[in-house]
Formats: sequence, structure tokens, C-alpha cells
Amino acid sequence: MKKAISLFAFSQAFLLLGLLICKAAYANMQVGFLSAFLIILGSSYSYRNMVNKDIASGKYEDKRDLLDTIDDQYELYDDEPINEAPPEELDLKQIVKEEKSKIKTFSLSSMIYGSKGGFSPFRLVPYLLLVFGFIALKNNDVLRLAYYLPSLGFGIVIGSLVSKKLAD
Repeated sequence: MKKAISLFAFSQAFLLLGLLICKAAYANMQVGFLSAFLIILGSSYSYRNMVNKDIASGKYEDKRDLLDTIDDQYELYDDEPINEAPPEELDLKQIVKEEKSKIKTFSLSSMIYGSKGGFSPFRLVPYLLLVFGFIALKNNDVLRLAYYLPSLGFGIVIGSLVSKKLAD
């Protein structure tokens, strides 16, 4: 936690150099940095919570060894007996139906599951800050993309580092 706070404090001290240029540069740098920083933090926090809840609920069981999953992703080398009947005796329509039933398709439940992390307030509020901050800078004729865009990138980098430090 101390490393995360010190990293954020260092980034704010670095952004204070924008005041040496002008107030407009500093405003652009702060709005860009804070919106990107909070988006990354909010995203990592909401997805971490979603994954932790799913793990705690027992939704995921470790069925296969990780190395086996990587080496044999489609379970081609399993010890299940293979139907060695001659091709004339095989019911191909039935085999195709069985294989199609194994394929996971897009469904309402998969859409709801994927949107749980996407519609978290921890993600939506920073995106609102990004949009309204940009609009406020533009409406007040203070927007300078030469300062705003690099500070977005700086906020992404610092947000990723801080979220990684907080996860440890």
C-alpha cells in the first residue's frame, strides 16, 4: 500500500511541473491523468472482485492440470476410447449433433456474466470523469491535446503499476 501511495505521490509531483508551463497545461495534464488513472484502478478492482466472487462460490473447479490444458487444449489426447467402427456403421448426423452441443455459443447468461465487470460503478464513474473533463476543457477553450493525450498514457501506466501493487 505504501508503494502504491508513493507512486501516486511521485506522479502528482511530476504533474506539478505543468504549472511551470501554464495553468491550462496543468489542468489538461491533471484531467487526463486522473481520468485514465481512475479508469484503470476501477477496472482492475471491479474485475478482481468479480473473479474473487466466482472463485469463492466454487464456480470454477480445477478439473485438469494447467500444463495439460495448455498442451492439449481440445482434449485430443485423452484416454477415452475412440469409436473404431467402420465408417459405414457410423451415424454421422448424431455425431455432428453431439459435437455441436459441446460448442459454447453466445447466450444471454454469457452476456450478463461479461457485463458484470463492465457496468460496475468503479468503472462508470471514471469514464464519466473522462468525458465531462474533456467537455469542460473544450468548452472553456483550455483543451491542449499536446498535454492531454500524453497525460492519458501516463495515467494508464501509473494506474497499471498502482493496481498491481495493490493486488500484491
